[in-house]
Amino acid sequence: MSKDIDPANERKMSNLFERYLTVWVGLCILGGILLGRIAPDLAQSLDRMSISVDGAPVVSVPIAICLFFMMYPIMVKIDFGSVVQASKSGKPVFLTLFLNWCLKPFTMYAIALIFLGFLFKSFIGAEAVDLVKMPFGLDLPVGAQHGAGVVVIQEGVKMLQVPLWRSYFAGCILLGIAPCTAMVLVWGYLARGNDGLTLVMVAINSLTMLLLYGVLGGFLLGVGKLPIPWQALLLSVSIYVALPLVTGYFSRKMIINAKGEQWFREKFLGVLTPVTITALLATLVLLFSFKGEVITSNPMTIVWIAVPLFIQTILIFAIGYGAAKFLRLKYEDAAPAAMIGASNHFEVAIATAVMLFGLSSGAALATVVGVLIEVPVMLMLVGFCRRTVSWFEQ
Repeated sequence: MSKDIDPANERKMSNLFERYLTVWVGLCILGGILLGRIAPDLAQSLDRMSISVDGAPVVSVPIAICLFFMMYPIMVKIDFGSVVQASKSGKPVFLTLFLNWCLKPFTMYAIALIFLGFLFKSFIGAEAVDLVKMPFGLDLPVGAQHGAGVVVIQEGVKMLQVPLWRSYFAGCILLGIAPCTAMVLVWGYLARGNDGLTLVMVAINSLTMLLLYGVLGGFLLGVGKLPIPWQALLLSVSIYVALPLVTGYFSRKMIINAKGEQWFREKFLGVLTPVTITALLATLVLLFSFKGEVITSNPMTIVWIAVPLFIQTILIFAIGYGAAKFLRLKYEDAAPAAMIGASNHFEVAIATAVMLFGLSSGAALATVVGVLIEVPVMLMLVGFCRRTVSWFEQ
């Protein structure tokens, strides 16, 4: 491979949504805040449309529908038969698994704790509190302590009152344990990485997420003195990872058998794109409509959350890229291996935060901030990769 990027073979985002994702998210913030002022009860009413277990709301039906359509197009693109090719690319696959599951969750925990729990705590408000859902199946009396929370009654429903910074902290944890399996396909493509290897790593991380997301989430939330809703964590993985994964696998096989792979790629996936965009933006509008008052009263909230997320992204990318250099990977393999660890699967993180803590929680807001900074930061890293092709053996 040439050490310079050939302008004639330049790769660009062809999708309007992908090119301007930060713009759309910004418009969702403004639209959501405006909606919250005009129709303040809308998000609360939608959040009440939920599946309850033992009287506790567990799954918000409108959000679950939106988030399924965010996840399904990601899973249906994956050819899981390509996982067998991983044995031919052992080093980059090992690297991405190490970054995503042995390192990234714990660095995110430490960085978020330092900034949100200490450096920014006074700015967020040491006494500020947030109301989150009670862990499902847990029935404690009002006034009882559970982790760092206290059971209170809010509009006739038992809730946990936790320090606001811990709620933001929980959202960062959920982002830290969710390796990207969607937009990383775009980042790898733009960096002129190995697209086939990227798909293999996406497939492996999707399968690994089924096993480790709930375990790591429960462990780190527990260490952080936050509610550990094990049943809801497992239900979240089942609904937001397993269900679209299984549906995507079987529908992909059926469609390709019936119509052929060319029709599947050129027609079917094209139809799904606007559905996915609509579902993502609708979810973001709902989240910001409910948190609009918090943001307008303290707009720096976004900054306090964004700082640890930004540092985490740069740190994991630097470790991954440096390790790829040390392992003597080719550039085409090194770039996607580092970026799949640096970026986050914000769809799953948003879904899990909403299910575990509620649409109105600070945890849900923190996961949305992850979307807000994802695109500009990852595009910056794509540019860095393309300027450092010469670092790697040809």
